[in-house]
Amino acid sequence: MKTILFPGQGSQIVGMGSEFYNNFSSVKKIFLQADEAINFKISKIILEGPENQLKQTQNTQPSILLVSYAIFSVLKNEFNFNLEKVKYFAGHSLGEYSALLCANTLNFNDALNLVFQRGKAMQEAVPEGKGGMLAVLGSKIEDISDCISQLKNKNVCEIANDNADGQIIISGNLEAIEELKNILKENKKKSILLPVSAPFHCSLMNPAAIRMKEKINNIDFRKPDYEIISNVTSQPTNNPNDIKDLLVQQIYSKVRWRESILFMGDKKINDFIEIGPGKVLTGLVKRILPNSNSFSINSINDIKNLINES
Repeated sequence: MKTILFPGQGSQIVGMGSEFYNNFSSVKKIFLQADEAINFKISKIILEGPENQLKQTQNTQPSILLVSYAIFSVLKNEFNFNLEKVKYFAGHSLGEYSALLCANTLNFNDALNLVFQRGKAMQEAVPEGKGGMLAVLGSKIEDISDCISQLKNKNVCEIANDNADGQIIISGNLEAIEELKNILKENKKKSILLPVSAPFHCSLMNPAAIRMKEKINNIDFRKPDYEIISNVTSQPTNNPNDIKDLLVQQIYSKVRWRESILFMGDKKINDFIEIGPGKVLTGLVKRILPNSNSFSINSINDIKNLINES
């Protein structure tokens, strides 16, 4: 059995999806539809940049969703890829919206507008320079939790992403993050401040969740064609009301990616196909389930190789 995976923020690069745009009229139509849906030339930023605009959260989120959806559409409609053996769809943070779109829970315009608004809400939830994120490398989550408990600074400092053993992301108030970095260093643990514009997936994002709750509840969600693995629970769901609630919680909750992949491994999923820019999730799957098969689809040649191996 297979799972389709969709990447989140951080996988963006200027020019992503351009091969599909240049070779398929159906993709050109999707890009044009995106510009019209949000009344903004998002396609120009994706294809031409500049990079600093693509990196703005409110642009990054719809851009990645758009490219992921375009590649999935080519795989499904132009190459007739057999989806009968696909059990789950899963996405990392923003990627969960791509999963819901490709599983027909959301229509394209609604999905694009939601992630555009989500990006703005998350960007505006915390004043610039007040929040930060820290990647902790080579340490187990229990050891990092112990270091967090030693903080004297009582501001927000929480585990935001449990990506894999040895790759944990911390999010919170910048002063608390800096203090944690020093504690980790004293304990000989490696950490790197991430170049992000806001502290995602921690309680500082509560204002964004409040803003998005109304927008999400005003959108029609259908039962997905495939079970969706929730970032919040690391469990599958196909109930539209539950999906809505979990998307609101997801904004301020830890992304349980390691647990999600382990759950699917326990369910005898052995083939993981990442659709969208970059290969981040493919690398994480290989770390979490070394004996699984992981594919990333970034090019037409990637699709041909996948079909030849299927």
